[in-house]
Amino acid sequence: MQVAESGGTALGFTSELKFVVDTATGQRIREWARERLGADPHGNGSFADEYRVSSVYFDTEARDVFMRRGSYGRSKYRIRRYEQDSTVFLERKLRTGSRLAKRRTGIDVAMLPLIAGTSLNGDATAWFRRRLALRALQPVCQVTYSRLARMGHTPDGPARLTLDEGLQACISSAYTFVPHPDVRLLVGQAIVEMKYRGRVPSVFKEAVETFALTPGRWSKYRSAVVALGLGTIAPDDAQHGAHA
Repeated sequence: MQVAESGGTALGFTSELKFVVDTATGQRIREWARERLGADPHGNGSFADEYRVSSVYFDTEARDVFMRRGSYGRSKYRIRRYEQDSTVFLERKLRTGSRLAKRRTGIDVAMLPLIAGTSLNGDATAWFRRRLALRALQPVCQVTYSRLARMGHTPDGPARLTLDEGLQACISSAYTFVPHPDVRLLVGQAIVEMKYRGRVPSVFKEAVETFALTPGRWSKYRSAVVALGLGTIAPDDAQHGAHA
């Protein structure tokens, strides 16, 4: 299976609402979404809307991304793999206010060891490797989880809802993926993300009202760093959301 959010290299800006909910509420949202939105065309399972996601995240030795120092606080670089596909994606996720832009390039997983070298100059991965070098970024950790994905075209534009749970993490210092990370994150909870373009679709407004959802910020990467003992969030930062 191959999952791609866009056939191009650069993905347009997308607005996002994010919520952390308990497992019971997550199950209710799962059932609600299946009644109102279509299945992800690349999904598996009995409802054809589930798959497993693994991401290797990058940061500097000083943890500038984790600490959100300057421009490091607005972008994340990662390598993403869906299930055990032979294709992996080199990604940059850029946040401007509440809007997101993602750039990605798909390559064969067998090429990953070459990304750390210089033998691929001039190919499609050059933008990613150049950014890693300029920003002194190296692999830090891997986060793996199960995802439900539902989507549809609404009167307000395209809408996509995902529900992530069963998060696990491990330290990663190489351009490889571990099948089963051994540190659990967000036990008993799930992450709901609603992505859209333009105004908030009415179907999402219905979800927020139905489940009394409160938007917030939650970073899989930052939470993994804390859980793995690779960084500590300052007390004043924690007051505004420990994993924002």
